[in-house]
Amino acid sequence: MANDVEQHDGAAPEMTNQAKPKKKRGPAKVTLIVLSSLLGLLLIAGLVIGLIVNNMFSSMKSFGDPFSEISDRPTRSQSAEGEKDSDKQPVNFLIMGSDSRISAGDPNAWEAGAQRTDALMLAQISGDRQSVTVMSIPRDSWVDIPGYGQAKINAAFSFGGPALTIQTVEQLTGVYIDHFAIVDFTSFTKLTDLVGGVEIKTSDGTLQLNGEQALEFVRERKNLPAGDFDRVRRQQAWLSAVLSKIATPEVLGSPSNLVSIFTNMKDYVAIDSKLGVTDVVSLGNSMRSLRPANITLLTAPYSGTGQSEDGQSIVLLDDATLADVSKAFQTDSIASWVEINSNKVETLNSRPVR
Repeated sequence: MANDVEQHDGAAPEMTNQAKPKKKRGPAKVTLIVLSSLLGLLLIAGLVIGLIVNNMFSSMKSFGDPFSEISDRPTRSQSAEGEKDSDKQPVNFLIMGSDSRISAGDPNAWEAGAQRTDALMLAQISGDRQSVTVMSIPRDSWVDIPGYGQAKINAAFSFGGPALTIQTVEQLTGVYIDHFAIVDFTSFTKLTDLVGGVEIKTSDGTLQLNGEQALEFVRERKNLPAGDFDRVRRQQAWLSAVLSKIATPEVLGSPSNLVSIFTNMKDYVAIDSKLGVTDVVSLGNSMRSLRPANITLLTAPYSGTGQSEDGQSIVLLDDATLADVSKAFQTDSIASWVEINSNKVETLNSRPVR
């Protein structure tokens, strides 16, 4: 036929303009792509958050490693459940509130005799991460300070900084300190505002406090009937109110919320160099089931007050009961011990806050 096109042997067949039909992706392949994308986003988000948190820690003030200066130390506290896993052992913190703005704001500026601790707390996170116990040690407690003899416990920081304070508390209680932190009293204001204010029940009624009001509340002493003892209870009441807002799965299990806290607090807290970002994130994650009802606050047992030979007003600790309390800290049983022996120690709930 005249219109027929002659094809030569070996010539390529003529291509048409008709597009080849696309293969449809099966449901399994689409799901795999979506999951892969989500995983990629999560990994990127995790990396970004990790870098932010790590940056917060790198910019947080540190006193280095004062533990290296202490040669004779007690045995580490052991899990009550007999666990051998290091992640299931109790963790002990020594928390110091300084009466000097220098201490946390610029820890490297510490000088002998420049400042004393205004608050001193021994805190234990239980091995099962289900409870936290905080024992306040009155700042006028008359104790033996290694190398200096008998003195008020708050003088240890003035004499020898964090290392001597840790050594003094370890010698007094026989409790191994894993980490320590020093907080500037400005942190009371910042942290209170960060959690949206606190509610504190007192003998005069319920108080709603913002940051500045909370700072004034915890620093009051002269106008309180029991002086420093009432002041300690005020500090415990504030801490309990803040922890009740922080000790929630939404905060402890949220890296972004932890970042927010670090961002706001890093300029007012100094920590030991052994406490790393992985430690904090791991602790926060393992404590997600912690409830405010399982946070116990008590005061180190004391027998009364007195005067030193040089005329100082001092607090006399109850050595026998303190030995029992210390043993409970050492064996990861302090929360249950306090519950059973509530008549032997003063807790936050023993009497109204004034």
